[in-house]
Amino acid sequence: MALPKSILVVGSGGREHTLVRTLLASPAKPRVLCAPGNAGIAQDAPCFPVAVDDVAGLLALAQREQVELVVVGPEIPLSLGLADRLLAAKIPVYGPKADGARLEASKTFTKRLLLKYKIPTAAAGFFTEIAPALAYLHTRPVPIVIKADGLAAGKGVIVAQTAAEAEAAVHDMLAGNKFGAAGSQILIEDCLYGEETSILVVVSGRDYVILPTSQDHKRIGDGDTGPNTGGMGTYSPADVVTPALLDRIDREIVRPSIDAIAAEGIAFCGTLFIGIMLTASGPSVIEYNTRFGDPETQVVLPRLETDLLALLWAATRGELAGFSLAVKSIHALCVVIAAKGYPEAYAKGDVITFPSTLPPGVTVYHAGTARNDAGRIVTNGGRVLGVTALAPTLSQAATAAYATCDAIQCSGKYFRRDIGARQLNRR
Repeated sequence: MALPKSILVVGSGGREHTLVRTLLASPAKPRVLCAPGNAGIAQDAPCFPVAVDDVAGLLALAQREQVELVVVGPEIPLSLGLADRLLAAKIPVYGPKADGARLEASKTFTKRLLLKYKIPTAAAGFFTEIAPALAYLHTRPVPIVIKADGLAAGKGVIVAQTAAEAEAAVHDMLAGNKFGAAGSQILIEDCLYGEETSILVVVSGRDYVILPTSQDHKRIGDGDTGPNTGGMGTYSPADVVTPALLDRIDREIVRPSIDAIAAEGIAFCGTLFIGIMLTASGPSVIEYNTRFGDPETQVVLPRLETDLLALLWAATRGELAGFSLAVKSIHALCVVIAAKGYPEAYAKGDVITFPSTLPPGVTVYHAGTARNDAGRIVTNGGRVLGVTALAPTLSQAATAAYATCDAIQCSGKYFRRDIGARQLNRR
């Protein structure tokens, strides 16, 4: 199978930096471009200042640079129909069309699909007005989960510990406009208990390949405290997902999900990211995302023995049936360095100083970085860097990652100190 020689990666985060580096490592030695990229990506590949929501601009860039494959990182361009526009111009794309991206862009759409096809998930109600939402709240136990329907950068989920918190969240979303149009419709969902895991699935129609397991740390503080974020760190493999449990997840969730999406008339090509709660009664779906997770990508892709480009190209060409995935028998752990104050208000423009050498097996993926007028790399987002370490054991990976986090100097840096602790303590 001849692989594409020119690839455009769309996005500017740690996920996209990981995609760029992994694709550059392909034996096919492709030319890899990125739009818009960040300061770290620009050290590895040419970057073009086209925003992720500029669908016409991204299409024009792909045509002008004669790219043979576009790999879309974030959810925004997918929900805006970038894949539809590229395919109409006969440019192969890895990432679903707008109808498939709706599985992430609308939480109520996904919840209705899960309930319709009897895929394990929490009981829920759907609301656009305050009075019925509050009436429903009073019939359910707390804690309870309030979700904005639309895209809210990973922050549109409130786990309310009390009835008063739940009522405040309903008012904030439906009346207070906290998440804008994303919160004009909400989902009120029973709270699931257990450990979370992230299952990333490369999908092409009804064919799919499950990528290595991982476990994300969503809350800002050590011990899973404080508000939800886009992700503060992750590790792979997640030992809590035993081979027997993964078989069950495949049988009860992955296969039924792929079949349900196809039965709805959606020709899905891309990554289906399934957030799963491992409850006492079995695995249950929390959400679907329709792209690689961030920061899960930073630990999953470095563990692949298989050429990522060959995998993604097979998916775009509808040749995924029978594809065999090889995985390195190593552990990966990623610690996210954030700007102090994230996920609320935080400063930008703090200068970052990196150590002259990194420990063996450590890679620093850039997320929210830019260059200032003096040419220095500075903070430019809430999640700034992802420090990923590969090692024979998770403990060794954690030691190497945290040594690097400590060596990186930045006045406003913040990171959790307990990424992977749950698995390490279980051992």
